[in-house]
Amino acid sequence: MRRILVTGANKGIGLAIVSEVLAQHEDTFVFVGARSLERGRGALESLCKSNPAWAERVMLVELDVSSDESVARAVSQLADAIGDERLYGVVNNAGIGFGAGDLNTVLQVNTLGVRRVSEAFLPLLDRSSGRIVNITSAAGPNFVAECSPERQRFFLDSQVEWSQLESFIEECNATDGGKDGFAAKGLGDGDPYGLSKACANSYTMLLARENPNLRVNACTPGFIETDLTRPYADARGKSPSDMGMKPPAEGTTSALFLLFGEPEGDGHYYGSDAKRSPLDRYRA
Repeated sequence: MRRILVTGANKGIGLAIVSEVLAQHEDTFVFVGARSLERGRGALESLCKSNPAWAERVMLVELDVSSDESVARAVSQLADAIGDERLYGVVNNAGIGFGAGDLNTVLQVNTLGVRRVSEAFLPLLDRSSGRIVNITSAAGPNFVAECSPERQRFFLDSQVEWSQLESFIEECNATDGGKDGFAAKGLGDGDPYGLSKACANSYTMLLARENPNLRVNACTPGFIETDLTRPYADARGKSPSDMGMKPPAEGTTSALFLLFGEPEGDGHYYGSDAKRSPLDRYRA
């Protein structure tokens, strides 16, 4: 069995990834990470209703990626569940944005949450064939494109250290003056979502460099209708379909490729079509 943890897996893209993994690969067992046990149970119920045989290949794990204590408990639960076996993959899918909180709150989930989960579960991963897939967003490259040349070089630096990235995050959290304050620092309008995803892409490069035996990459699912993106359409008085949003199942292509395919190297960012993409601009 290839054992895979998916965070934020009780709905949207995370649940779609779980469903596609189970449907396409019979040799998989998926740990469904959910911040809410109630919503997690609902997700498992829907999965098993669609295919009763999946009941033996899924397990619910309470996991709040913004909490050190919650992540530690999840690690202990998985360690007990797999015994001497190893994890095949970790999909860092949990994310918030589009008005979900201030910059620090968004960073705690979208960037620091990715690091928190990755570092905590590294000891459980198969060190010869393990994979980590970070679900980021095209908002990351779009954010970098609006930064100053100096800031762009920072986000493109494949040798970035965690101390540098951590200091940058602290600088951003301490920036006053709203959009003007960020613009003065060469950081565009300081959009929390785009900034957090750009940082997550940088962390992906760092994590891959520090773990050369693992397959570590990031990807965007595309413009998918979820609880995260729906408010974006509502704010414009349009329906998700009018905005060009696709259903969650269509947002799994790149994640599945990075989990089971043969990506070109590691530490890279892939578009929703599973093709390698730049970190500093949108590949239409």
